[in-house]
Order: sequence, then structure tokens, then C-alpha cells
Amino acid sequence: MILPETGRGTVRQRANGGGGRALRKSAVYTARKLRRSMTLPESVLWQQLRGKKLGFKVRRQHPIGPYVVDFFAGESRLVIEVDGEAHNRADRPLRDEMRDSYLREQSFRVLRIAAVDVLNNLSGVLESIAAEATDPLHRPSDGPPPRAGEDL
Repeated sequence: MILPETGRGTVRQRANGGGGRALRKSAVYTARKLRRSMTLPESVLWQQLRGKKLGFKVRRQHPIGPYVVDFFAGESRLVIEVDGEAHNRADRPLRDEMRDSYLREQSFRVLRIAAVDVLNNLSGVLESIAAEATDPLHRPSDGPPPRAGEDL
């Protein structure tokens, strides 16, 4: 029995990170690129969210469908978007609304936070994120929410 030399196995490595088909989607490449070039408010917020510092896991620059969201708390299906000044210009408000609609259709909740709030009131931002993630209005284990006209 002849063993291959050290470092030379029979498994062929793929360029650009390899992995399965799901990891080779363009949204994954975009997410990886965005992780390397986060804005200052995103970086400041990430330092406070990473490592379950608020009691729940948060991912950064996470792909969901055709979009890459800034932060994602999977247990509570909460998407956290940090909006800078550019989100108020040109067609960005319309694009943001279309994105939010898509995410809500997929049963995600979206929390938009102004970048200036992250820089000026980080503790308040963290409190609102923690409150939204740990105490959502609807708990799936309680069954579907009541419809209009139904008693609570």
C-alpha cells in the first residue's frame, strides 16, 4: 500500500474557497467581500454583537435569498440593518422597502438602525436589539397570531 506524500491527497481542492454548490453562490462571495469592508458603524456594532455577548448568536453580512443582510439573529429570525446617509438618497428608500417586503414574506423581522445612532447611542441600540431578539411580538410556539376581529 502506497500512501500519498504529505499534503497531497486524492481530494481535489477548488479555487475560491471550494465547498459545496451552496457556498459557491454569488451571494456568498458578496457576503465574504462585505465582511472585509464593513463601515465604521457596522464594525462598532459587530464588536458588541459577536460571540453571543447579548445572549444570542448573531451573524454578520449573512446572505438571505438574493440579499446580504448586515446582521442576522437566526433564533429569533431578526434581520438588523444599519442605515447610513446613503439610504435616504435617490432610489434607496424604494429599494430598501422592496428588500424589507421580501424579507417579511420569508418570515423575517427587520430592524433598521441609523448609523448615527450606533455611533452616538450604542447602549440604547444594543438594548433595542436585545429587546427585539429576546421578546418578539409573536412567538411561533403560541400558534398563529389572531386575525382581525378574533378575540385574543
